[in-house]
Amino acid sequence: MKTFICSLIVLLTIILPVQINSQTLKTGTTSAQVLKLNVGPRAIGMGGAFTSVADDISAIYWNPGGTANLINNSVFFNHTNLFLDINHDFAAFTTHLSDIGTVGAFVSVLSMDEMLVRTLEKPEGTGEYFDAGSIVIGVNFSRYLTDNFAIGFNVKYISENIWNMNATGFGIDIGTVYKIPVLNEFRIASSISNFGTKMRLEGRDVIVIYPVGPGGENLINTNLELDKFDLPLLFRVGISADLIKEGSSRLTTAVDAVHPNDHTEYLNLGGEYAWKEIVMLRAGYNSLFERDSEKGLTLGIGFAFQYLDYLKIRFDYAYQDFGRLDELHYFSLGIDF
Repeated sequence: MKTFICSLIVLLTIILPVQINSQTLKTGTTSAQVLKLNVGPRAIGMGGAFTSVADDISAIYWNPGGTANLINNSVFFNHTNLFLDINHDFAAFTTHLSDIGTVGAFVSVLSMDEMLVRTLEKPEGTGEYFDAGSIVIGVNFSRYLTDNFAIGFNVKYISENIWNMNATGFGIDIGTVYKIPVLNEFRIASSISNFGTKMRLEGRDVIVIYPVGPGGENLINTNLELDKFDLPLLFRVGISADLIKEGSSRLTTAVDAVHPNDHTEYLNLGGEYAWKEIVMLRAGYNSLFERDSEKGLTLGIGFAFQYLDYLKIRFDYAYQDFGRLDELHYFSLGIDF
């Protein structure tokens, strides 16, 4: 317990002075916002404090080093209805290779319904429709370098489109987990997500026709060059411990400190109670100390069913309060075999 409290004090000491001294917000200055959409009702139900927990397949998003804990084949599907008819879907697969490590792949898709094209000349619509969306495709590798230290990497391709324009980029994630044999198991972890190229929209929608010459008799096509924008870089540091792990009960608590490149720093706090690893109850608080945040309380529940010795099916649900934006509900299905 003393180790856990000391580590929490260290995290607070790191983040609070930076939070107080942060004067400039960079909201809206990064591309590929699909990379910031959290994945996995288990992690979300724990307030997003999952960097050091990272022991299921959703770790491929939170901390790629955490997939080293997976010794079976795993598949995972996550669906979320976001605001304004926007949908987010995430799927992942991992397999463990003896003496090599864990390898995996994932895809994240952000989509929306078609909308009517409106212009100044035709505010009621031109009769055309447009859509927008994003897709991320990535691969993962992780392994334990020692009995207690794991490291992992993601490499991913990112594509965004809106009507006839498209932007592409590449990013990498790096994550580590270190386990200490105290408090049943005390974990310290860190991850860097979305380190990569800048992205810029290009396409025929940035071609503008200008009249030139006397009386504007001649027309020329002009290609407008839009700015490039960084990926939403995230640095996470987390600690967690199983404060109770006896009989049929387990209680895990976790804290994450998060430093984004496009907003202020914040903390995620959460916990999970498991009964016989069949029923899991979760609660947390997301984005504590983040300026102008609408996020807050999170709750979750999960069920795991073991069939024979080689098949395990998991259903998870999470609720997240978004203040004036109401709330979101997350659902996922996981299979280990």
